[in-house]
Amino acid sequence: MSDVRRPSRLFKNLSAKLASLPMVLTALVVFLGGTLWTVLYSFTDSKLLPRLRFVGLDQYERLWATERWLVSIQNLAIYGLLSLVFSFVIGFVLAALLDQKIRFESAFRTIFLYPFALSFIVTGLVWQWILNPDFGVQQIVRDLGWTSFTFDPLYNADIVIYGVLFAGLWQGTGLIMCLMLAGLRGIDEDVWKAARVDGIPMWKTYLFIVIPMMRPVFITTLVIVMSGIVRVYDLVVAQTGGGPGIASEVPAKYVYEFMFRAQNLGQGFAASTMMLLSVAIVLIPWAYFEFGGKKHG
Repeated sequence: MSDVRRPSRLFKNLSAKLASLPMVLTALVVFLGGTLWTVLYSFTDSKLLPRLRFVGLDQYERLWATERWLVSIQNLAIYGLLSLVFSFVIGFVLAALLDQKIRFESAFRTIFLYPFALSFIVTGLVWQWILNPDFGVQQIVRDLGWTSFTFDPLYNADIVIYGVLFAGLWQGTGLIMCLMLAGLRGIDEDVWKAARVDGIPMWKTYLFIVIPMMRPVFITTLVIVMSGIVRVYDLVVAQTGGGPGIASEVPAKYVYEFMFRAQNLGQGFAASTMMLLSVAIVLIPWAYFEFGGKKHG
């Protein structure tokens, strides 16, 4: 009886399985194959062209001994942590305000989401002009009478990463708001009614009832935001070019510079592998607790 069932299960939804076969092969060959190829050649001394001459962990030792890489990791940590916190807080607050059925909600949604439609290059250039001390915010405030006012984050090595953060939040917060708003609109109206009947304050309803119910939305948003943080590149190039000096360097730019400008593929592959490892450190535990935990729970 089991022999009869196995073929039927195998050929069930056969057309859908055949239709998905090209995408599966693409994922295996391009993504998985490319990843393994990158990791393999990160242990070689490849320069302009890849070559299988292994040097062990030399590329990684050189990578972690380079000040430029250490600065890029520090910048990514600062940018990533603050971007996560502020984008989630601002996005959720905006979504909660729009969820109150305010007037002109569609217009506000469009205004908040519009920056996300722009490319990172355009966003970087816009914020480069806004933060330019000669004709940006600093000069506007000085023209109003505060001649000693100083605000030039893109030209100050100590705070330049925060200038990049402004642009990133301006562009990405609208998407977070829309995801959060979709999650709020999915909450059953009976939950709100029951909270009002019990006399629970609005902020407690959000904090102890609504937010725990939106866990899937928060997880999806977290993955989207973190993937954007790890590969941030265009924004930095358009705003600062990595400067002043190397003060706003990020890992993705480091990889690009060594692979295409310095003609040092081995070093670029090593940096790429470390970026992949940082993503895996986040995604693997999440995938285990989200899927494996449920399976074994």
